[in-house]
Amino acid sequence: MSPLPPAKDAVILIVDDSLANVELFTRLLRGSGYSNLYATTEPEEALDLYAAYAPDLLILDLMMPRVTGFDILEQLGTIVDDDDYRPVLVITALSDTESKRKALALGAHDFVHKPFDLQELRLRIDNLLKTRSLHLRYRHLNATLEHEVAKRTADLLAAQNEVLTRLGWAADYRDDTTGQHTVRVGKRSAKVAAELGLAPQRVAAIHRAARLHDLGKIGIPDSILLKKGPLSTEEYEVMKSHTIIGAKLLSRSRSKLLELSKTIALTHHEAFDGSGYPRGIAGDAIPLEGRIVAVVDVFDALTTVRPYKAAWPCSDAVDELRRLSGSKFDPEVVEAFLRIIAAEQAEVVPHADRKQRSLGSAPDDDPTA
Repeated sequence: MSPLPPAKDAVILIVDDSLANVELFTRLLRGSGYSNLYATTEPEEALDLYAAYAPDLLILDLMMPRVTGFDILEQLGTIVDDDDYRPVLVITALSDTESKRKALALGAHDFVHKPFDLQELRLRIDNLLKTRSLHLRYRHLNATLEHEVAKRTADLLAAQNEVLTRLGWAADYRDDTTGQHTVRVGKRSAKVAAELGLAPQRVAAIHRAARLHDLGKIGIPDSILLKKGPLSTEEYEVMKSHTIIGAKLLSRSRSKLLELSKTIALTHHEAFDGSGYPRGIAGDAIPLEGRIVAVVDVFDALTTVRPYKAAWPCSDAVDELRRLSGSKFDPEVVEAFLRIIAAEQAEVVPHADRKQRSLGSAPDDDPTA
């Protein structure tokens, strides 16, 4: 990349108590093509002018009455961002090392010593403004790259969300002709998580991951999954294996979301009292996400039509959750879920021109919802 020329529209502020010096700097800069020039011989005005014009370059005299260049540099350090390169060219008659070190420590970028050579002064100004131009160019480039990364990340997340939803549907359509069971379980699981006070990021992850809780049903034979009568002991053992199949399908992923999906797939049939499957773990040993989906999944299964059963009335399903609270289900999760159901029922408004929609059965065709 070739060096940038100094930006002739750069804003330059001159602070020097000598009017002769100010006039000299101004003539020199105008002769070099710079036009956005501001100056003061009153050092007390320096900070106000700096804040007003945000100069690309400050030309600053060090030795001034009342307020010195050192004072101004120190105060600038409190208002200029560390990552914002705004050069300061110090004009000084001081030549001792200690003064130079102090000025550099306070934020000075270059020095011109009095009496100064005009050609040297112009070159130093040009070089500082070239560096300023490069800084602005790279900052713009970084902002553009950050925007592109954010956009691509959002696109990837949307694509991932759609894939997860469609994977959930793949299992869903095996025993739910509407294909909406996984969508409802995801949404309600997220509502319960929020009701329990989980962080928004975790709530969003549960919303997505819960949709894959039954992915393992892909590996269950239709003769068992779609059987209209009771399952035999052997058939029930095969049915229970969908938790392990799902976990295997989702295992060994670097995605935290898929790892959470694996956890839910494996544990959403564990029981709070340890009587569940596949591992028979109990209480807090069951991940909270699994305890949440366990409640939501059973309620949705009870209140919808399946090949082996008719849909239960909502009130009967609520009674069943209360009956199993503390044994099959985490009581805290049950109470949170019942608050969600009560809120959903309160939102259902009958209309004369259409049937009242059944609780939780509204279609959701958006795979990225």
